[in-house]
Amino acid sequence: MDSLVDILKHPEEICPLIKLRMVVLGAEKRTLPQPHWAFCYTIMSKVARSFAITIVQLDETLRDAILIFYLVLRALDTVEDDMSLSSQVKIPILKDFHEYIYDHDWHFVCGSSDCRVLMDQFHLVRKSFLELDKSHQDVIKDITRRMGAGMAKFIDKEVETIDDLNEYAHYVAGLVGVGLSKIFHASSIEDLSPEYLSNTMGCLLQKANVIRDYLEDIEEIPRPRMFWPREIWSKYVNKLEDLKNEENSIEAVHCLNHMVTSSFVYVEDCLKYLSALKDPAVFRFCATPQVMAIGTLALCYNNINVFRSRVKLRRGLIAKIIERTRTMSDVYGAFFEFCSCMKSKVDKHDPNASKTESRLEAIQQICINSGMLNYRRFYIMRSEKGYDSALIAGLLAFLSIFAYLSANHLLEIFKERPVTSRLHTSSGMKGNTKMLLMIINIRAF
Repeated sequence: MDSLVDILKHPEEICPLIKLRMVVLGAEKRTLPQPHWAFCYTIMSKVARSFAITIVQLDETLRDAILIFYLVLRALDTVEDDMSLSSQVKIPILKDFHEYIYDHDWHFVCGSSDCRVLMDQFHLVRKSFLELDKSHQDVIKDITRRMGAGMAKFIDKEVETIDDLNEYAHYVAGLVGVGLSKIFHASSIEDLSPEYLSNTMGCLLQKANVIRDYLEDIEEIPRPRMFWPREIWSKYVNKLEDLKNEENSIEAVHCLNHMVTSSFVYVEDCLKYLSALKDPAVFRFCATPQVMAIGTLALCYNNINVFRSRVKLRRGLIAKIIERTRTMSDVYGAFFEFCSCMKSKVDKHDPNASKTESRLEAIQQICINSGMLNYRRFYIMRSEKGYDSALIAGLLAFLSIFAYLSANHLLEIFKERPVTSRLHTSSGMKGNTKMLLMIINIRAF
């Protein structure tokens, strides 16, 4: 959890944090799903915490389908990510994974931590998958097949060019957007979006993650994962890992800014996709991660800490984004604001400065031309140098009391209901939302 000092530096984020916390604690203590669904919702909150928060707003049938879609692909990704596995082991599994979701005898354990638990208990995901509507099963199988084949292609292939990175992003993330669009359509909730638009939704997220996760990937054991294209980093250093060396700090930041600028190519189509959505819940589910993505790019831009430590959005800021991303006007406002943040950080000595400014201004012009731009400054708020001591003391007292009451509330929940009744219900999947809200904790962001 963010430190109390960080929270007090951004007092405007306290209310969103508390509201989100109250949603969690306010969940009713009633019937919970069958054990295999209970596992799926529980493990999802561990392997994808922010996703676990955004999915609760969806209709139950749609939510279950998207949950299983995500977990199947997360398991596939776990195989790809396990750097201790040889190519000879990985490639056949990746190519055939779409068949394993039907195979009751298949079992393969890899990965670490919660992802390893997901793999070990994949039979529970399979059981849930087989209870989905056939139209949803067909989408999940097709996307898993295409993604697995694409991942297998890049196991022994280095990302040399920007086109290579775009192709890889399509396989591992763009296809997620394609699959989601098909699930929305199969559920008769949205019109079927063109595949190229759906692709951009995942690709923007993937580019932001690849940029943010440089240090984690380059320090992966037993060998590094390298997703930054040689076409970009070779302009600045001799080896990709050289970017983390302090003597290359200037070159590293220039390379980073080049990477961020290259990701803007997806923004226009991303906004076009979001503007075509009709269902409010689907819109929020799709829009919230995109706002987080542009926020992550703004955080990373011109930030040397990308090469020194794990850089991530504050939990309070995430809570604020979740709370305030409700309409297309909010999205345009957030994109405009985060672009303004990046523009304020452009260094005229950066070799890509003019291109960065041009692309940022183009994005802002799209927001202005929409006629829906919300100019309120939601996310970039300057912290004051000092706060009234009484205010700080009051906040400390309030947070202490709130934490105490929250802990007691949860203890009472678990005292009142025995373990067996918390994990079983005869009403099928109707308790999925309550299950999810019960297990998500604000600290898990």
